[in-house]
Amino acid sequence: MSAPRDKVCVVTGAASGIGRALAVELVRRGARGIAIADVDEAGLADTAGALGGAEVHRARLDVADQPAVAAFAHDVVARFHVVHQLYNNAGVADAGSVEEFGYEQYRRVLDINLWGVIHGTKELLPYLIASGDGHVVNVSSLNGIMAQPRLSAYCASKFAVRGFTESLALELAAAGAPVKVTVVHPGGVKTNIARAALARAERLGRPVTEEDRARERFYSETLLRMPPSKAARIIVDGVEADRPRVLVGTDARALDVLVRAFPARWPAIARPAFRRLDPGHGRRAIRDR
Repeated sequence: MSAPRDKVCVVTGAASGIGRALAVELVRRGARGIAIADVDEAGLADTAGALGGAEVHRARLDVADQPAVAAFAHDVVARFHVVHQLYNNAGVADAGSVEEFGYEQYRRVLDINLWGVIHGTKELLPYLIASGDGHVVNVSSLNGIMAQPRLSAYCASKFAVRGFTESLALELAAAGAPVKVTVVHPGGVKTNIARAALARAERLGRPVTEEDRARERFYSETLLRMPPSKAARIIVDGVEADRPRVLVGTDARALDVLVRAFPARWPAIARPAFRRLDPGHGRRAIRDR
């Protein structure tokens, strides 16, 4: 059992949403030390303030920057002398058709969502093994189970996180390493994802239409319903039970069943829902974890 009590845990993307909720939940369950990282320093400070009397190490960190991740790992070990659990949670998304999408947009999404997971895992894995009781938790997505139009970069990164994590699990099990591995597929969790995405699109000078605003309301009011605190409880419950795969939400569970039951037919079944979610025009950022 990989309970966090008396352990040192690392959470990336911890300034808000699922990452902040994970940090709070881990401390609630008795983690003796926690390292939190994000590019959002103000949000990270708010998270640290919510962690009560726990020993906290916090750092501004761009997970796409491998030397920075290596330095962060070194600092965490220098502070706590051990690391038991790693939650690679940081992620972003950007929307647009393959034809419209720019190479730099692809690089940004893949650098953070995939390379961020690879960097965190490779830099901290030796310490997780040395702890004698390690656990790697990589956050994929519902879109690591099922593809979606206009999210090719996000889906590619999240399918890749799933494959990377499952390969890692097989390797560690074959080696008899004292590290468990879990991949997490969250569905619709109630964060500021959609609102933040509109704000980011405006900052980048992208056109934001009334259709975009209506879509944001639909996501926020209808699809993104689970409180982050509940998502964090589900994830940590799964980690404590050493589950290799955690589906967060009835939507993730239902779509997982759909894709498995109808591997060739599910795109046609889901097409009406896709049209409702995104009738599609122009580039739109839709999600930042």
